[in-house]
Amino acid sequence: MYLKGSKWRVAHQRKRANPLRILILGLLVGGALYFNAVVVPATPPLFIATATPTRSPESFLTDAQALVSKGKINQAIATYQQAIKADPSNISIRVTLARLQVLYGDYEGARENVENALLLNDNHALARAVRGWVLGKQKDYLGGEIDLKTALELDPNSGLAWAYYAELLKDQIDAGGGDFNTQDKAAQYSKKAVELDPNQLEVHRARGLVLEVTGNYGEAIAEFEQVLAMNSNFSEIYVALGRNYRYYPEGAPDYEKAVGALNTAISLRPDVAEPYAELASTYLTLGDYAKGIQIAQQAVEREPGNPLMHGLLGTLYYRLEQYALASDEFRLALNGGLTKTGETVTPIAADGGYTYVMYGSRYGIALAYQGQCNEALQVGQQLAQLATVSYLETAQVNAQVMVDTCRELADSPPVTETPADETTPADVTPTPGS
Repeated sequence: MYLKGSKWRVAHQRKRANPLRILILGLLVGGALYFNAVVVPATPPLFIATATPTRSPESFLTDAQALVSKGKINQAIATYQQAIKADPSNISIRVTLARLQVLYGDYEGARENVENALLLNDNHALARAVRGWVLGKQKDYLGGEIDLKTALELDPNSGLAWAYYAELLKDQIDAGGGDFNTQDKAAQYSKKAVELDPNQLEVHRARGLVLEVTGNYGEAIAEFEQVLAMNSNFSEIYVALGRNYRYYPEGAPDYEKAVGALNTAISLRPDVAEPYAELASTYLTLGDYAKGIQIAQQAVEREPGNPLMHGLLGTLYYRLEQYALASDEFRLALNGGLTKTGETVTPIAADGGYTYVMYGSRYGIALAYQGQCNEALQVGQQLAQLATVSYLETAQVNAQVMVDTCRELADSPPVTETPADETTPADVTPTPGS
């Protein structure tokens, strides 16, 4: 019994704890607690997007303004759009972006942004004014005027609203609209805009455009130069500057400065047709037709559906006496159709105005010099029928040139001399906006 009891007692004695094992176990427990308390909360859950630090709208605005000052307009527009995403309820950002888009020629984008701003506040004066400006660019002059009048009711001292109104009236004059008071109102409103807010780029731009349409080219140049002193990265301002140097400021056109300004415009916006067209027109004025053709071809490449680009190229071919090429371009400008690359050209309006009579006269004479007299005489007859009172005499004179040329060709070989259309608008420097 004793032995058995002793064995029993020996078998049930508690073993002495191993200090090393206790230490290891303690470390494992402590590590698990640390992992649960610190490491796990800091680890992103699987398959769930990690939250990223958000930027303030102000930081985007700072970046956008810096990009505009460097001429990186597309990047600036993208940055403003990021600012809108960061602060969708901020009307000011949307309106600022819309203003930039108008200056850059993106009227659709500008309208979308300013209308979204008006959804947030229909009585925001500047948003109303900008929408009026945009509508004018889209040839909705009545709608634009309504918005601009509303904007001025809300804020009669807004220099920008007066500037936008003046520019809308100028655009209306360019399109052949308005009445005898429109030009005076445009001049009055643009001057008032400068008085109210002389530090705004758009104010001096509008004043310059109005001075141009009223024939004050020297003063217009001064306004455009002031715009460029504020920001030298807008191609359209260099186009306007070059155009006015080509006209007659104080009776002394400066073609060298015109070419320089237009080349700068092309360097800023090589994708846009207008700078090329104005440069080609400058070479046309200088009589350098071959160079003008090269530039005009680039304008056509960028806007193949624009009839005015084809008319310009046709005029340069015409002056170089390349009548077959000229008549092809005039046909597209006047009748529309498909280009060789399959682009659709919408014809210019057969309204009997300056542009129609100018291109129609050259077209008919070019056809006559090629012996295509049936078509030439039809063109001459149509010109005489459709010409407005201002251009009726010119149309009749040129229609007679077509008849006389065809009679001469019936009795002799085709001539190669320059066509006798010196009385046509082809040789008259067009009044801006006509």
